[in-house]
Amino acid sequence: MSRYALVRRAASVGLTVEQFAAAAGLHPGMVSRMVALGLLDADPGPAGAALLPVGQVARAARIVRLRAGLGLNYTAVGVVLDLLDRIEELEAALRARPTGYRR
Repeated sequence: MSRYALVRRAASVGLTVEQFAAAAGLHPGMVSRMVALGLLDADPGPAGAALLPVGQVARAARIVRLRAGLGLNYTAVGVVLDLLDRIEELEAALRARPTGYRR
């Protein structure tokens, strides 16, 4: 599995949809659509506008790669993202075992 370093992980900072779109290189409407479909997490900000964590920029890039590279629709992208997250959790659990995890 390839890993792409797109952003440095920072403290949990909330970005507006417009700021997030600029950071991810996407149209703000596309970011809003990803939030509405549940592909990206957003929290309500103090002014009622959605705020997205900086860490979600890498997830947005992954969504774009899955759609472009594999031609998946948004439903399939959600399933693939869930499976990839679960695989990462299982690999982390294996590495945490006393015997370790070796490939």
